[in-house]
Amino acid sequence: MPPGFDPAAAAARAGAAGRVLALGYVPRQDLGALLSGAALFVMPSLYEGFGLPVLEAQRAGAPLACSTAAALPEVAGEGAVYFDPSSAEAMAEAIRRCLADPALRDDLRRRGGANLQRFSWERAARATRAVYEAAAAGEVAGKRA
Repeated sequence: MPPGFDPAAAAARAGAAGRVLALGYVPRQDLGALLSGAALFVMPSLYEGFGLPVLEAQRAGAPLACSTAAALPEVAGEGAVYFDPSSAEAMAEAIRRCLADPALRDDLRRRGGANLQRFSWERAARATRAVYEAAAAGEVAGKRA
């Protein structure tokens, strides 16, 4: 959070006092339980290198409202409602839409679970190894250097 930002005051101004929690650091062992109980996971990022928090939320069964920045739409796939992260109004509308529609949240949970099938550490490790082997063999983009 930006220096000087008071999440409790912001929640109160938005009429959500007591319903929005700013937890700060959450130990890894508690993350899944926390996410699985979330009414909505919101990823308002302006930049993400990959977007592991999105996949963690989907793995825990949390419905997802997500920024359109960087790789996030590619990572979240069809398992998210998207918004422009530079627009507070667009973000607020996505959050309102999700929280007001239990059927949409259930659909996002289902599509998020299906999206996870596209990712695995084993496939990532195999692809990384292939890149290293190609580099060691002097290949550049599948061609000999």
